Amino acid sequence: MTSANTQVRALARRWAFAVIWVTLPFTAGPALADTLDPRSAAFRTATSIALWVVWAVTLGAALVPRTVSLTAIRVVAPASIAAVIWGAAVTPSAGPADLVAIVVTAVATAVAFLPSTGDEYVNGSSYGDERRLPLRAPAALLLGPIELTWLAVVVGAVAGPLLLAAQVWIAGAVALLVGWPLVWWGSRSLHTLARRWLVFTPAGVVLHDQLVVVEAMLVVRRQLASIAPALTDTTARDLTLGAPGLALEIDLTEPLAISPTPARRLRGEQPGVVSTDVDAVLIVPTRPGVVLTEAARRRLPVG
Repeated sequence: MTSANTQVRALARRWAFAVIWVTLPFTAGPALADTLDPRSAAFRTATSIALWVVWAVTLGAALVPRTVSLTAIRVVAPASIAAVIWGAAVTPSAGPADLVAIVVTAVATAVAFLPSTGDEYVNGSSYGDERRLPLRAPAALLLGPIELTWLAVVVGAVAGPLLLAAQVWIAGAVALLVGWPLVWWGSRSLHTLARRWLVFTPAGVVLHDQLVVVEAMLVVRRQLASIAPALTDTTARDLTLGAPGLALEIDLTEPLAISPTPARRLRGEQPGVVSTDVDAVLIVPTRPGVVLTEAARRRLPVG
């Protein structure tokens, strides 16, 4: 029975978003169709085609779990809520169809941002006997920078095409020239957050996080003393960037040289990299319990 429950949970993590997303033409489609109905034929046709393309591309990403797929669904899913809320706001007689659309897109977004979903998609990019487990986003980015970057990506992607579809030629051309470079920049920035992992390998454990270390930090088995929840009075090197959640401490049997990412490098400058020795570091995974379980499964010291 326990094995069956485990398999059901694994299937839910793997397919939940895709199953919800595949229903959107039937759950959110009618509400959006009502919103577009009074618009001009050119605007209605262009927007409908764009919606179908975005839905199909996102479904394809959901069916292929990769880190880039995670970035895609976490950009598009909240944009779908924005679209249906806009539709309900501009429709004179919003009704049950709009409520259903809002609820379903909200559920899809919630599932997209679940830690278990992130785990599933990030690990989809692993090789062989690896296990990749994502890290929590830095606290300084959680309330403001991430949301503004997402807004720049979404508005930059849709503003130009929608204005052109509405035959607002000059503004549409300007929006394309300004918006699409923003999409490229913003997507790269958001994808960097999805590429922050703790990786278990047959050789040991690797910290892959360019926000805190220039090169991946490899701890081979003989160098690993323990992985455990951090104590409040720990003196370990803090590599969490203030991320909220339970911090885990990786203790080493001997000092290990790492190359911390200079703050100026994160701002686009290229200062020299200085190495430093550490004997313990702190990280904040999105699912610390899974990290400890995986470490124990691989017979690494835990506790």
